[in-house]
Amino acid sequence: MEKKLTIPYILSEGLALGLKNAASVIGAVVLWILTLWIPYINIGTTIAIASLPLAISKGKVISPLQIFDKKYFKYLGEFFLLLGLMYAGIIAGMAFFIIPGLVIAIAWSLALLLMIDKGLNPIEALTKSNQLTTGHKWTIFAAQLVVVIGIVILSVIFGLLGTFGKVLLVLVIVLIFPLLLGFEAAIYRSLAGEPQTESLD
Repeated sequence: MEKKLTIPYILSEGLALGLKNAASVIGAVVLWILTLWIPYINIGTTIAIASLPLAISKGKVISPLQIFDKKYFKYLGEFFLLLGLMYAGIIAGMAFFIIPGLVIAIAWSLALLLMIDKGLNPIEALTKSNQLTTGHKWTIFAAQLVVVIGIVILSVIFGLLGTFGKVLLVLVIVLIFPLLLGFEAAIYRSLAGEPQTESLD
């Protein structure tokens, strides 16, 4: 039976997954930055960083060192082909008064994760992502909008609290990336992941 994707689910599950892996994600990003100058290695670690929501969606605490896993290097060609197809489609959609581009971006948002998780080629991954997000695009967009509005509100509030507020704002900025990955992981977990037995409560 298909699980109904809801905004509360995305926000609550995404928050739990993101916070659970916050330290690991930050560590992985630091390692990625340190390897950006190393040719070839930087491609594998970039693919790994982009696919972190897949690992996070499994419900376990990830290891920052997993960005060096050799499995990511075998997707080098497919990664660039997938990005090329995605950006071409999204940019073409944007030319038709923005909204079609946003719809395409949401429709294809799971493609990279599907390519690595299910072993699909880029075209299959894009098609499967579109199929999985059909009927859920508005929910995904609304959840993303809630997150953006929440970040803006917190930024304004903390900005008005002086030095203490600025410290809190820095903390929010540091946590934004892990939380965004957590929300993406929650969406993937619901629409494409295997049934989970582990509770995050």
